[in-house]
Amino acid sequence: MITKVMMPEMGEGVVEGTVARWLVGEGDFVKQYDPILEIETDKVTTEATAEESGTVLQICVAEGTIAPVGTVLAYIGEPGDALPENGEVKAAVPTLEPEQTIPAPATAVSPAAPTPPNQPYTGRISPVVSRIAAEHKVDLNQIEGTGLDGRITKKDILAYIEQRSQPPTPEPAITSEPEPPLSSPPAMSPSPTVSPGHRVTLSPASGEILPLTNMRRSIAEHMVRSKQTSPHVTTIFEFDFTNVDKHRRAHKEQFARDGANLTFTAYIIAATVAALKKHPLVNSTWTDNGIELKPEINMGMATAVDDGLIVPVIKNADSLNLLGLARSINDLAQRARSKQLKPADVQGGTFSITNHGTSGSLFATPIINQPQCGILGVGMIEKRVKVIDDAIAIRTMAYVGLTFDHRILDGASADNFVATIKEDIENWR
Repeated sequence: MITKVMMPEMGEGVVEGTVARWLVGEGDFVKQYDPILEIETDKVTTEATAEESGTVLQICVAEGTIAPVGTVLAYIGEPGDALPENGEVKAAVPTLEPEQTIPAPATAVSPAAPTPPNQPYTGRISPVVSRIAAEHKVDLNQIEGTGLDGRITKKDILAYIEQRSQPPTPEPAITSEPEPPLSSPPAMSPSPTVSPGHRVTLSPASGEILPLTNMRRSIAEHMVRSKQTSPHVTTIFEFDFTNVDKHRRAHKEQFARDGANLTFTAYIIAATVAALKKHPLVNSTWTDNGIELKPEINMGMATAVDDGLIVPVIKNADSLNLLGLARSINDLAQRARSKQLKPADVQGGTFSITNHGTSGSLFATPIINQPQCGILGVGMIEKRVKVIDDAIAIRTMAYVGLTFDHRILDGASADNFVATIKEDIENWR
């Protein structure tokens, strides 16, 4: 029996995905639940697995192709099995987005036909193309679509935006009688054309262009939007982690027997959750109608991955004890780095923490993960010399900063929140 490998549903509102990389080739034998390809969306990269054991008979969608949810990506079966001959395979090879009709005039215009200037584009585009066009103020009439019947794909609009951002090449000045140069300059190489998905090496003076991945583009858009949306302010405290360090050393083996690696992050999240309960204004979102207080506490934890940064979310973190938090942290971090996260794993956060100190950083001013109120940044936890009761002591210290939305919090309310976390950490028992 032939099994179809379909583009899965990647979460609410996610209507398409990109085939980032095939992990198998045609003719390879795969076992049930073996990973067979990587699928990338604007927020997450994850692996799809084989639903049944068998041989990969045909790969229908090439790497780098955007495919709607439900598209047949490949067929798995027994060698010699006949593939469907009803056009299903051809229909499954998508280089376009799922259709979304843009309001059009009464007279229909063919998508492939040129549209008169200053008239709205009346072809069919995906929600992703529609969003990108709105954000970058793109006139779709200026783009030549490469999809079926001339439709504009996500690849087309991103290539157009990239080309539009390049400065125009100045026209050479023309004189009636140009004089010969004193010496012939070295010949200049023509500027190469950079197409999405290809890495192009330029001249040493120009450097090298690295094409943007979906994740890098999404991070860039989110960071710019956050800085444009919220007035960012950062307050920094110094925390004494000595008691937490003692507790961790005393209980690390016990937690390991229970299947959890006990890290400082678990303590930080536990203390932050307790502080959010005491200061509910921090667990909120700004809206035009007022400040929306979130009833649940869903803790985002920024996690570095090979090609960027992702923020998986611990749902209902206030319902977990220290062991439960440690297990959730281990699970989400491991799945983030092995590309096993699902879109639901990175949605619904109400507050975030970034442990930038793992790379040796002491101070940082992280950017708010919109639409949240703030983000807590924890610097490197290390032993330092401190003066305590007029005596020199060696303590386990770190700088902890809160970047917050100044529309929601003022300096005093932000400092009171961080002070609550500090008190909990320093008096841990």
